[in-house]
Amino acid sequence: MKKKLKILLVFISLSLTLSLMSNTYSRYVADTTGDLNLLFAKWQILVNENDITNNTSSSINLVPVIEENEFVNNNTIAPSSKGYFDIDVNPTNVGVSFNYSITLEVLNENMPDLMITKYAILDSTYTEGDEIQTIVVSDNAIEGSLDFNNTIENYSHETFTIRVYFEWFEGVGEQMTDTEDTNVAYDATTNNTNLQIKATINFEQKLDASI
Repeated sequence: MKKKLKILLVFISLSLTLSLMSNTYSRYVADTTGDLNLLFAKWQILVNENDITNNTSSSINLVPVIEENEFVNNNTIAPSSKGYFDIDVNPTNVGVSFNYSITLEVLNENMPDLMITKYAILDSTYTEGDEIQTIVVSDNAIEGSLDFNNTIENYSHETFTIRVYFEWFEGVGEQMTDTEDTNVAYDATTNNTNLQIKATINFEQKLDASI
């Protein structure tokens, strides 16, 4: 069953205005001009290798990985199937502290048992197969932040990955009946219906260390 997961990213642009005024009063007056050159802090974010800096919104495709299940054909999804998708964030060209938030939404209204379950933050040293510490997703939302460290010369943020896990829940507490499970699968195979999860990601500069 072919799956297509889309992500909508919202970028909050920054606008900086510098205003300087200087007045000199004296008996003798001399005029001069000077240029003030200040460097703007860098603000460029790549998500899954896509530069989202110059867009108020962007869409990219996410590639799901379906965990192997001895009772389900490989690379397909059915009741009891589990999987994940990765959101790779490259903030190496960001020169400020920033917050990020992700809102997750399952778009298939007829599949209440398709759930976002947990997530993990994988740093740049992670290698597939390493042990992963996961966090339960609450209210389909993920939040985090990165602080800029001015005490380190030539400091830059490191890349990281947000791995989001989902599953077609099957067990005590499931909302869909066996008939509804079957109807969803039949609709998908006959009408080419995709399972869809939307992830809306926001990045915003931190203006207060306490935030």
